[in-house]
Amino acid sequence: MEQRIFGIESEFGLSYVPQGLGRLSVEETAAALFKPVLDEWRSTNVFLPNGGRLYLDVGSHPEYATAECATIDELLAQERAGELLFAQLAQQAQEQLRAHHDRPLNGTIYLFKNNVDSAGNSYGSHENYLISRKLEFPILVKQLVPFLVTRQILVGAGKTHPHGGALPGSTDPQATTGIPSYSFSQRADHIWEAASTSTSRTRPLINTRDEPHADASRYRRMHVINGDSNMAEPTVLLKIVSTDLVLRMLEDRFPVTSLELASVPQALRTISHNLTGTAAFETTDGQRYTALSVQRHYLDAARQYITQYGAHHHRIDYALDLWQRTLDAIETGDYSSIDTEIDWAIKKKLLDAYMARSNAAGTPTDYANARIQQLDLAYHDIDLHRGVYHALVRRGAITTILPPDAAQRAMQEPPATRARLRSQFVEAAKNAGEQSTVDWVHLKLNAYPQHTLVFKDPFQTESSELTEVLEMLRRKNPPQPIPPLV
Repeated sequence: MEQRIFGIESEFGLSYVPQGLGRLSVEETAAALFKPVLDEWRSTNVFLPNGGRLYLDVGSHPEYATAECATIDELLAQERAGELLFAQLAQQAQEQLRAHHDRPLNGTIYLFKNNVDSAGNSYGSHENYLISRKLEFPILVKQLVPFLVTRQILVGAGKTHPHGGALPGSTDPQATTGIPSYSFSQRADHIWEAASTSTSRTRPLINTRDEPHADASRYRRMHVINGDSNMAEPTVLLKIVSTDLVLRMLEDRFPVTSLELASVPQALRTISHNLTGTAAFETTDGQRYTALSVQRHYLDAARQYITQYGAHHHRIDYALDLWQRTLDAIETGDYSSIDTEIDWAIKKKLLDAYMARSNAAGTPTDYANARIQQLDLAYHDIDLHRGVYHALVRRGAITTILPPDAAQRAMQEPPATRARLRSQFVEAAKNAGEQSTVDWVHLKLNAYPQHTLVFKDPFQTESSELTEVLEMLRRKNPPQPIPPLV
């Protein structure tokens, strides 16, 4: 089966909580967070030695984009590496603020891998899949929409709604039932259309800008921007593998359902706010479907496709099993088979257990309770010692896939893709003190523009041209001898 390249971009929520006097705006907090990056790289938008990209996005959102990955294990490690990098930056910034001689600030910096803030703003998690141009893109987008709209029941991050869920039949996120509730997805209430070139104004399921970061005659990038940010590794695996499978089926014209939704935003909200998976949404021909029925169709088609074309990854059996178990759990209302693997179910179990203890102690508690809201947010705190997700991992309450040291290694090591070439160039230029300009395809030494390298093949891992440039940089900055042991 044809190899695939994929990656994830994650925006993080940023907050500074003061202790005593001294407050910081989100812009000031972002400046403190990125100061070490600016000091080391002279920019707040940098490609790192692991091939990934670290930058400050619009709205003072820290963002990390994984390097291009060819396996799901590489992607899981790369994404977790981004969390570790930002957690380290937050710790450094906090220490610097507290040690400031003129104005010491003893507050705490928080970074959340989620998609909404307390003011109702939303920020994204974007998935990228390198796809072939063999199928007309508008047709591919149209056929992918039903899957993306219903996929949230599998891989949503879960969200509490203190003022109630979306009012049935309404696309207005402010129109609620007034009853505190819990939904599958954080992003579902903030998406407004199927496809668009915009990423923030209209918030579509799919961004259609034609930026393949590869040979444009062969490839296109499927840029999916409606998904939630996930903490649990099995949830990330299921999100990427299931979407990749559906894309492969569509590219190969394998028979799958072709539905045209009457209203994308209405279907998203209807599905998200009904944990039974049986809330019906309409298609343009007047038919009504449920998320459960649509996802079961895709799962059955995926199994038939793999039987015919073969498995594309060694973890495919686990992904299909988790897909099946999640649908069965939703149908029965018994989440015990998935509440260590699927984010929305893990978090719901945590919150429901707290509410049960509180209610048993005579303190009525529901999803509107301040402590429940705090726990919801704390699940997404990326701090290894403070974050609830990481505490649950230490307790064995969450299933992990990566070896213990995989994310640490991925902070420095690139995947076995084009990212390896970028990594070598970035490190060599930095060690030689040379200013460089780097993007996903181009590598340029600013003082030697004639040596600009262009790599349009994301699977390329070796280059004689790069070897020459690296050798030139080594001559400029030869390795230092290792001092003898005393």
